[in-house]
Amino acid sequence: MSTFVLVHGAWHGGWCWRFVRALLQEHEVFTPSLTGLGERKHLARPDIDLDTHIADVVALLEMEDLRDVVLVGHSYGGMVITGAADRAPGRVRRLVYLDAFVPENGKCALEYVVPERAARMREEGEKVGSLTPPPLSLWGLTRAEHIDFVKPREVRHPYRTMTQPIKLSNAHALAKMPKTFIYCSSPATGSFDQFAAKYRHEPAWKFFELKTGHDAMILEPGEVAALLQK
Repeated sequence: MSTFVLVHGAWHGGWCWRFVRALLQEHEVFTPSLTGLGERKHLARPDIDLDTHIADVVALLEMEDLRDVVLVGHSYGGMVITGAADRAPGRVRRLVYLDAFVPENGKCALEYVVPERAARMREEGEKVGSLTPPPLSLWGLTRAEHIDFVKPREVRHPYRTMTQPIKLSNAHALAKMPKTFIYCSSPATGSFDQFAAKYRHEPAWKFFELKTGHDAMILEPGEVAALLQK
């Protein structure tokens, strides 16, 4: 039995892992919602930043005394799991990036976003402090049942989480952790192609490609659950 901590991306919440979690019943699975998102949307405020969300995950690891964890991040969640693994390396066995940012020290999420999309996000975020969810088609969601599941649950995302640079202090420990990148290529959002190109042939990484949209945990939960166990 493995212990999985599944960290969602922007605008989402722990709810997005519902179908994957059901397929991992033989394992211990945690699907936290980050501050201001999911069922914690009532905690939304302008000063939530990347450090807040990293602290959310580290606190879960500590309060549940989780060890030997497979820490999974989807999309923006890649920023969060990288920071959490840096702060609590002794509790993490493996990192899995599901079509996610793999940040370098000192970089923020918006530096990796497609430039024209990042510009729109900066314009809105500077004005109101949070970001409107993009069209669901960007996530590859076009079927009615998927839209009906996701649309009522997405909420505005705190802007500062996207602009705060990540600060990493355990580079050696992070470098030694086994890592997996899962690339969602049909349709690709454009922001994660750079990581697919970088890690596709990287010997230290496991690399998988899913020919599905960005929200693979909703579109193809069976394939995602299977890859998480590899």
